[in-house]
Amino acid sequence: MELMSEYYVKQLPVVEEEKFIGLVFEDDLVNLDNNAVLETVSAHFSKVSVHGNMHFIDAVQTANDYHLNVVPVVEKESDYTGVILLPDLLRQLGKITGTSDPGGLIILEMEQRSFSFAEINKLIETNDAHITQLNTSWDNLTDTFIVTIKINKFEISDIVATFQRYDYQVRYYFGEELYENELRDNYDHLMNYLSI
Repeated sequence: MELMSEYYVKQLPVVEEEKFIGLVFEDDLVNLDNNAVLETVSAHFSKVSVHGNMHFIDAVQTANDYHLNVVPVVEKESDYTGVILLPDLLRQLGKITGTSDPGGLIILEMEQRSFSFAEINKLIETNDAHITQLNTSWDNLTDTFIVTIKINKFEISDIVATFQRYDYQVRYYFGEELYENELRDNYDHLMNYLSI
């Protein structure tokens, strides 16, 4: 419990003679007697772990699936290597997804069958920009396909306007919007005028 408090985690690996026994959870320790040993809750140990030769995305998925703050790393025959802390996984995920790279961000929503990387890329490149990262996901709340695009330049107003001109639903964007409000207002006025 002291170690969990010191490292701000909710689980710790239990190791015996360099072998990974399992993860002990804070919830299993809260009501134990002060003199109790870990063995008394060994039935609750989780055997969840990743192997050292797996891609780090597998560790991210494991942390997400099991709500872990720490992901144990083992080698063959449960040889314990160490743990990966959740903040370290998030930092690595940030590097892979290009969050620290300079540039703008555009999030589109659409039907999955309407997704075309080639068309999205063409629309961005016609505005003298390039995609540095593109991720897709499914939003269960709105039942829509989400496309997250990282672009290599901050001034993205022209790109947003291009997407809107081609009837893309722009859910969110972030960058330097030198004339963002005016552009959006003009677009809304045009749509109202065309509706009349």
